[in-house]
Amino acid sequence: MVYDPSRHHRRSIRLKGWDYRRPGFYFVTVCTQNREHLFGEIINGKMVLNEFGNVVSNQWKKIPNHFPTVRLDAFVVMPDHIHGILHIVERVDGPVGAKHSGEEILNNQSICHRNASPLQCNRPIRPRGTKPGSLSSVMQNYLSVTTRKINQIRGTPGSRVWQRNYYDQIIWNDDLLKRIRKYIRNNPMKWTLKHGHSIKKDFSHRNSH
Repeated sequence: MVYDPSRHHRRSIRLKGWDYRRPGFYFVTVCTQNREHLFGEIINGKMVLNEFGNVVSNQWKKIPNHFPTVRLDAFVVMPDHIHGILHIVERVDGPVGAKHSGEEILNNQSICHRNASPLQCNRPIRPRGTKPGSLSSVMQNYLSVTTRKINQIRGTPGSRVWQRNYYDQIIWNDDLLKRIRKYIRNNPMKWTLKHGHSIKKDFSHRNSH
């Protein structure tokens, strides 16, 4: 079955008490400011990247260089948004480089079942600010770097490239991971078949941050 955000999302995606440094797979979506078709165009069901599209694609590939505890999975650049899966393989405690390897894996949901609910899985006290090695720290860095590079190219310093918020979903099991991978892979073709279909509508129930 192809992943359907309107059916397979969890309403409370940004789980309160969940430590987003926790090892596991995370599905992220980011849209351009004002949904501008900034990164290229779909031709015959395939995404053809322009200069800006190459920037966001190349910088995504460099994420593990800056965050060694993060691995890349499926990813696609679309005219006005990106979809990607990030795999945090090891938790970072404190400054980057201080690591803790004893964390549970998210794609085995039975771990959370031991505590009755994912909300109760080792609920940490979250201090203010972005934690090193967290999903937020990865995405903030990525969005900042791509914004700066694109604005340098087009001569628009300080302009917004992305919408303020990105959307995330914890991938709880292998079946969901496979569906989301397929969804990402088929996104250019879906764009062709449903031109003008709103991604915002698909993801309207996700919490942003």
